[in-house]
Amino acid sequence: MKTKNIVQDEALIALRNKTRAGVAISMGVGKTLLALKHMASHYTDTLRVLVVAPKVSIFTSWQDDARNFDLDYLLPHIEFTTYISLPKQDHDFDIIYLDECHSLKYTHNPWLTQYSGIIIGLTGTPPKFPKSEKGEMVNTYCPIVYSYITRDAVTDKILNDYKIIVHNLALDPLKRMKIESKGKSWYTSELANYEYWSDRIDNSRSKKEEQICTIMRMKAMQTYPSKVFLARKLFEEITEKCILFANTQVQADALCMHSYYSGNPDAANNLKLFKEGAINKLSCVLQLNEGVNIPNLREGIIMHAYGNERKSNQRIGRLLRLNPVETATVHILCYRNTVDEVWVASALSDLDKNKITYVEE
Repeated sequence: MKTKNIVQDEALIALRNKTRAGVAISMGVGKTLLALKHMASHYTDTLRVLVVAPKVSIFTSWQDDARNFDLDYLLPHIEFTTYISLPKQDHDFDIIYLDECHSLKYTHNPWLTQYSGIIIGLTGTPPKFPKSEKGEMVNTYCPIVYSYITRDAVTDKILNDYKIIVHNLALDPLKRMKIESKGKSWYTSELANYEYWSDRIDNSRSKKEEQICTIMRMKAMQTYPSKVFLARKLFEEITEKCILFANTQVQADALCMHSYYSGNPDAANNLKLFKEGAINKLSCVLQLNEGVNIPNLREGIIMHAYGNERKSNQRIGRLLRLNPVETATVHILCYRNTVDEVWVASALSDLDKNKITYVEE
C-alpha cells in the first residue's frame, strides 16, 4: 500500500523537468505539500512564485503547510492571487502553481499565452470532457501527468472507508407548495412545477433561454419541501456526529439548531463547537465545502448533488478524514425520474460502485 509520502514522491518524479504539467490527486493526500516540495526543488535566492487559487481562504493552507513542514523559507518568494485577478498580474514569475486548476477559463488564455515559465496544475477532480472549456484549458496549460484518485486513497487506507446511500424519493403530486411571483401567490405541486420548467427547457427558442430555464428549474428543485421533510427525518434518526448540507440558509436554520453560513452571526462559534465535539449536528450551505476538516465526522446528508462532481466530492471529502479503520456514511437525496438522477450519477461516477446503495423512499 502507498503512503502520502510515496504518492507525493511519485508525483514529483512525474513532474520532473516538465514546464507544463498537472497532477490529479485525491483530497487528503497533500496536494499543497506536494507543490511546496516541488517549489523547494527549484529554490534559488531569486525564486519568484505565483500561486493561483479560486478563493483567498485557500492561501492559508499554503502558508500553514509551509510552516508546519519547515518550508517557511519559501514564503517570502510566493505571491498569491485568485483566478479572477490573474490577468492583473505581471509575468515575471519562475513558476506558477494553479491550485484547483479545473477553475481555468478561456478568459485566462491571453495572460497564460504570454507567460513563458513553468506551470504546474493541481486538482482533485480533473475535467472529464477534453473538449469542454475546462478540459481544453487544463490540457493546454497543465496536462495531467499523474493521477491518484479517491478510490486509490481509500484502498491504501490514507482515507477512511465510506458507504453512500442514495435515497430516491418521488416528486410530491399534491398542490401544497406555495409560489410567489410579481406580487401574486398560488399553490402548485412539486411534480407540476418540475414539468412546467422542463417544458420551458424543451420549448426554448434560444440557447440562452434554455440555459436560463435550466438554472431556474434547478433552483426550484432546491426548494421543494419533500426533500426537507426527508432530510429532517434522517437527521433526527442519526445519533453519530453528522453534518447536513442544505441548499439555502432558510433550510439550514429550519433543519438544525446550529447552522453555518455567511451572514449568520453565530456561524463561527457553531463551527467551533461542532469541531470540538460540544455539539454533534451542524447544518451548512456552500461555505463549508473547502478548507474545513471536522474531527470524528461520521455521517453526512447531501440534499442536492448538482451536475457537478466537484461540489459533491468536496462535501463527501469532509467525511473521509476519520481513522482509516472506520467507515463514514453519506446520505444523498435524489428525485426519481428527474434530472436529479443524472446529477447524482455524475457526482458519484468516480467513486466505487460497490460502496453505493439505493433506497426507495
